[in-house]
Amino acid sequence: MSGWKTTRLSEFCRTGTGGTPSRSNLERYYEGGTIPWVKSGELRESVINKTEEHVTEAALNETNVKLVPAGALLLAMYGATVGRLGILGIEATTNQAVCHIIPDPKTADVRFMFHALSNQVSALIARSVGGAQPNISQGIIKDLELSLPPLHEQRRIAHVLDQAEVLRAKRRAALAQLDSLTQSIFLDLFGDPISNPKGWPKVELGNLLENIDSGWSPKCLDRPVENGEWGILKLGAVTWCEYDPAENKALPYDIDPDPSLEVKVNDLLFARKNTYELVAACALVRKTPPRLMMSDLIFRLRLRSDVEIEPAFLHQLLIFPTKRREIQKMAGGSAGSMPNISKGRLQHAIVEQPPISLQREFARRVAAVEKLKAVQRASLAELDALFASLQHRAFRGEL
Repeated sequence: MSGWKTTRLSEFCRTGTGGTPSRSNLERYYEGGTIPWVKSGELRESVINKTEEHVTEAALNETNVKLVPAGALLLAMYGATVGRLGILGIEATTNQAVCHIIPDPKTADVRFMFHALSNQVSALIARSVGGAQPNISQGIIKDLELSLPPLHEQRRIAHVLDQAEVLRAKRRAALAQLDSLTQSIFLDLFGDPISNPKGWPKVELGNLLENIDSGWSPKCLDRPVENGEWGILKLGAVTWCEYDPAENKALPYDIDPDPSLEVKVNDLLFARKNTYELVAACALVRKTPPRLMMSDLIFRLRLRSDVEIEPAFLHQLLIFPTKRREIQKMAGGSAGSMPNISKGRLQHAIVEQPPISLQREFARRVAAVEKLKAVQRASLAELDALFASLQHRAFRGEL
């Protein structure tokens, strides 16, 4: 690694965070706004050229949001997306869960920095504070030491890693298209659940459930399970509304597991607490390793055996964008805390109940889409392993 210089991030980067204008003043701070506003849930290891929400000039002038230039790096500091990265392709503002990092162009190439920070995410999280929800402070980010080669070498390394990333992005795009297909099938069969154009009967969610089970968050080891160990699912296991059992931490040997909390096939797992845009995520367990338990940030919705409800239908209903936004409004919490949905409020959520024959037809079609997704996930896993190997070599000066 001749010519590489180890430097603290604060010595060649400017950093800062954003804010969330009060949602009790939607008309002044959000409605009609044209200034892009990035939330931590939108950081998907890619360039951000558009945002789900915008804020107004009044929000920029009267609150703690601030404009961040295009080309800045964005890093999620807490919540289920902690450690996720993005690059701004446009001038934008961010919420308070996002740290923006602006490198000195004379010292560091932005694309190299993106990959270098990605390589250091585990180290950042290891230094974070908090239990089930780690928090990476700006101080931790500023203190991070990075090894920087000369600029021309940074650009060469970034180019190689970017080429490998293109293949991974194609697989992720294919999976996103299949998710859109599932949503289109739902819309065709049932219509938008909020407008309910087909007039399906409505019931409270609690009427369909035997129980809402709570999870458990003991102090776990800082690694995933190995060799049949018991483990606790992290919030990331359900954050993207797809069950990801790899998001777990091993239970220490001196703590007895609670088998009643073990996740099973066909369980519906619901994120009761997260940042506002990510709370109320719901994942259907189609396949899972044994000995994984829910954390206390996750509810399990246990369906009654005597009601006509198909798990695949209820899953898609709860994550349909308009329905999920309605449920997210149930979240409460003090200022500065992550919103939380209580069992009591969730039980009163209104859900539509079409004929069971139509629900089963939907489940049959979704199963076919899931087979296609499994092929894409397997291919993406191979590309992820290849990329990790390239990245490891790159930052050891061996690429």
